[in-house]
Order: sequence, then structure tokens, then C-alpha cells
Amino acid sequence: PHLAALVLARGGSKGIPLKNIKLLAGVPLIGWVLRAAIDAGVFHSIWVSTDHDEIEKVAKQFGAQVHRRSPEVSQDSSTSLEAITEFLNHHHEVDIVGNIQATSPCLHPSDLIKVADLIQKEGFDSVFSVVRRHQFRWSEVKKGENKMTEPQNLNPAKRYRRQDWPGELYENGSFYFAKRHLIEKGYLQGGKMAYYEMRAEHSVDIDIDIDWPIAEQRVLSFGYFGKEPLKEVKLLVCSIDGCLTNGRIYVTEDHKEMVSYDYRDIVGLDLLKKRGIQVRLIADRDCSKTLSAMQLGCVAKVNVTNKLQVLKDWQEDMGLSWKEVAYLGNEESDVECLKQAGMSGVPADACAAAQKAAAYICKSRGGCGAVREFAEHIFLLLEKVNSARKQ
Repeated sequence: PHLAALVLARGGSKGIPLKNIKLLAGVPLIGWVLRAAIDAGVFHSIWVSTDHDEIEKVAKQFGAQVHRRSPEVSQDSSTSLEAITEFLNHHHEVDIVGNIQATSPCLHPSDLIKVADLIQKEGFDSVFSVVRRHQFRWSEVKKGENKMTEPQNLNPAKRYRRQDWPGELYENGSFYFAKRHLIEKGYLQGGKMAYYEMRAEHSVDIDIDIDWPIAEQRVLSFGYFGKEPLKEVKLLVCSIDGCLTNGRIYVTEDHKEMVSYDYRDIVGLDLLKKRGIQVRLIADRDCSKTLSAMQLGCVAKVNVTNKLQVLKDWQEDMGLSWKEVAYLGNEESDVECLKQAGMSGVPADACAAAQKAAAYICKSRGGCGAVREFAEHIFLLLEKVNSARKQ
């Protein structure tokens, strides 16, 4: 049977405008779940249902196909079931839908693989995600009612210790898998049902602005970053024009060139070097005089026609794996380097091709703190590497 992953991502989010493609830890929100779905390797097709051009663009960048949903199922009042039903009406080849929520960025491929087995091999009609919580519930007393609250799942005279109570299962909204015949009857949950319990640290949902910084930290600690495990970065290669500088060249009356840079970026480079990470610079044009004036103390290669070849030479000379190489670029000439490096980033104003190739998109523009921001991102991921080693 054809198992399709379907992410619903309309453009009219009320809580956070265009929430589905807002950057979370340098990656568009929808990108986290699409990466997990693709790497799970269990789906015959992966789709994003949207009514918005920018969301369509991002979805395709991450390797998904796009179903343009109709205005009728793109309203504030439209339900997920209505959007999924419309999708099935246009894709008769699909037998099972795995509806994955874009707002659950800590989803891992291993979860999706196990759920696919439940529905394909064990014969369940629907499977949905839950998380275990240890929370005591009390009945609500509405304003004006003359009554007392009552305990719902505890005896106040004998309160459980956490370790003595298994807790309760709650839907966490991460995903809902269901067979076509069930959806066509108007159900996402029904028939032979099963739940899949996700780990608490992977159960993250984003609804309003205040959820965002918390989710960002959770993703950096527990998110899925790709098939290969992260390794400690040993080398950062940074494009000069457009990353370390803002790309502008000022020409004086006596034909001398001047560029500007942000001191925060210089501090970022110094912090990287203090952590034992080598920093090397690269440029398409000959900017040797500019580098000399900046006195950065970094190995640099300028007037380069093939950046990837230079990057390969450096990587081989240092005896590094690609996972140990980070690259910050911003132009089409950086694209192949961004694809090859284990950790890749671009400033906020990088060209579209570079943004598509990078794993991290900075909030800062080139020459305005992007290098420092990418350095901080490297440090956070190094903490994740060290944490994994300890475990």
C-alpha cells in the first residue's frame, strides 16, 4: 500500500504569521519534520499541502512535493480532516496518510519507522502519537458557580510520588496515521487503533510566540540533525565578501577600495580559534590588501575560481572528515561547498541558491553579525556532541 507523508501548512497562521517557514534554530520550521520524514525511508511520497507560494518554495527546497489546497479548506475554520480528504480526492494512489504536524520539530525518523510498521505490518487502521505526563487534574469551577473543585485523577489524602505513578497518556499532536477507508468515513482515529508513545523530550509543540525560544533550545538539544551523527567541528571556512563583510566596496577618489566589517564577527572568529577550531577565509576576488589591513591572523585564499577544490585541499591536508568542516557562504559560487560541509550556514541576505543549500540560515545579514551568530550555532551543536559522548 502507498504510504504518503502529508504536512498541512497553510499560510494564514493567526498566532505566528507564516509560522510554518519561520526559522527555528536556523531551519524553517517545516524543514525539521520534512528532514525526518525523508530520512525515515518508509514513505512512498512526501507532500506539503499549502495555499502559500513561499511555503511551497521552502517545501520543495527540502525535497517534498506540493499539493496546492483550495481556498475552501484554507480558512481559519477549516479542519485537518477536510484538508486531508481534499488531498486524497486528488491522489487516488495513496492508501495510507501519515499526517505529520509541522509544529513538532523534534520528530525523529525512528518514530516514523516504528509507526509505519504498526500500520503496515501489524494491521492497525490508525496510529497517533502520545506523550506521558505526570499532572494532577482538577475539575473546573466556572465563575459564579457555587461549588468546590474536585480531584479528577488523584486522592489528595494520598498523593502519588512521581516515581510511584505511571502517569497518563495525552495526545501530543505530532502525527496521525490513518488508512484511506477510515478518512473517507470522516475519521482520523478509528477502526483498529494504536497509540505511539513518544519520548517526552521529543514532544515539542509550537503554538504561540512564547513557545518559540523554548522550542529552539529543545531542538538544539534533542532535535534530529541528519543520518550521520554530529562530529566536533575542527575547521570553519568563511567567505569574505558578503559574510565577513557586507559585500559593499567603497572606492575613494584616488581609486582605493574600502570595506566595512562588524567587530562582533571578529570576536566570533577569535572565540572559534580559542576553542581550537581553525578558521580559514576564501574569496572570489583578490582582496589581499583588505585582509592585510584587517589583521585577522587567518589562513586565506583569494582570487579563487573553484572554491570547492580549495575546500577539498584544506580538508585533506588537515586529515578531516567532511563532518568536521563548517562552511559559511552566501553566493552561488559557495553552493557546492555548502552542500559538502558537515555544517553549513548563510547570512540572512544570501542568494536563494545558497539558502537552499545551507543547513542554517542566520538571522543576521552579511557583515552585520552573521559570522558571530554562526559561531554561536557551532558552539551549541558542539555541546550536543559532547552531551552525546557522555551518554
